[in-house]
Amino acid sequence: MKKVDCIIIGGGIAGLQAAIQLGRYNHNIAVIDAQKGRSLIAKDYQNILGWPEGVSGKRLRSLGRQHAEKFGVEFFDGTVTSLEKKEDLFIMCTDDDIHYEAKTIFLGTGVTDNIPAIRNLYPTLGISTYICPDCDGYEIKQKQTVVIGGGNTGANMALTLLYWSKAIIYVNHSKTKINETFRKKLEENQIPVFEEEVEEVKVDESQNLQAIQLVNGKRIEAEKAFVAFKGNKINNALAKQLGVDVNETNHIHVNPRTKETNIPGVWAGGDLAAHSEQVTISMGDGTQAAIWIHKRLMGELPPD
Repeated sequence: MKKVDCIIIGGGIAGLQAAIQLGRYNHNIAVIDAQKGRSLIAKDYQNILGWPEGVSGKRLRSLGRQHAEKFGVEFFDGTVTSLEKKEDLFIMCTDDDIHYEAKTIFLGTGVTDNIPAIRNLYPTLGISTYICPDCDGYEIKQKQTVVIGGGNTGANMALTLLYWSKAIIYVNHSKTKINETFRKKLEENQIPVFEEEVEEVKVDESQNLQAIQLVNGKRIEAEKAFVAFKGNKINNALAKQLGVDVNETNHIHVNPRTKETNIPGVWAGGDLAAHSEQVTISMGDGTQAAIWIHKRLMGELPPD
C-alpha cells in the first residue's frame, strides 16, 4: 500500500493546480488520473490569462503534470473504485487493484458532458463546436450557428447565443418536448427549429464545421455549433461513498473559504464543486484547497 500526505483524485485542471501548490510545500503527494475529463476534449481555450493565442486542454494538462513532477508529485494512471475513511486516514483502491492510504484527499473528478455520438462531431469540439457559452460564445460573433440539443436545454442555449449572433438555428436532435414558453421565445426571435436527428457533421480538412446533415437528408450550412443536452454527469460517486454533502444540482458542497467538504480531510474543487465550467476557476479552487490542506497537514487547522 502506498502511503502519502494527500491523494488528488482527478488529473484535470483543479487537481493539477492543487498538485503544483502542494508539491511546492514539500508534501508527499500522489495524483490518480483516469485520463478522462472535459479538458481533454477542449482543443482551444481562448479566455485564459497568459494564452492570448489560445491553448488546448491537452497541452495545459501536459504542462501541469510536468510542473507538478518538478516538485516531486507522483502520477498514477487509473480509476479509483472505492474510497473509505478509517479513523483519521483515507483508504482507496483503483481498478487495477492498487491500494493507497492518505491523510487528506482532494476530489477533482469533474463532470462528464452528455454529447451524442454523431459522426464527425467529436473532432470539431473546441475548434468549431462548443459546449460553454461563457467560454466560447465570443467565437460565434455574427456567424451562422447551429445548436444541436434537446428540448428546453437546447432552446435555452439557442436564446442565450443571440447575444453574440442573430443567425441561430436550433436542431432538436433528441426530439424532446419544448415547452410553450420556449417555443414562443424561439419564434419571437426568429430562430428556426428542426425536429430531426443529426446524422453527420460536415467538416473541412482542419475539422472546421461546414454544415450539419440531418437524418432526413436536409443539409444546414453553418460555421459554428453548440451542443446542449440535459444529463451531464456530476462525477460524485466517490464523494458519496464518504458521505460528502451534495447540493440540489448534485455538485459537491464545499466551504467557500477553504474548499473543504463536510467530511474533515476531504476537499473538492473544479467542475465537481462549481457549475461555472471555467478553467480559471478550477485553477483557483485547486490552489485555495491546497493552502488549507497544507494547514491541516501542519496541524494549523483543527481536524473538525
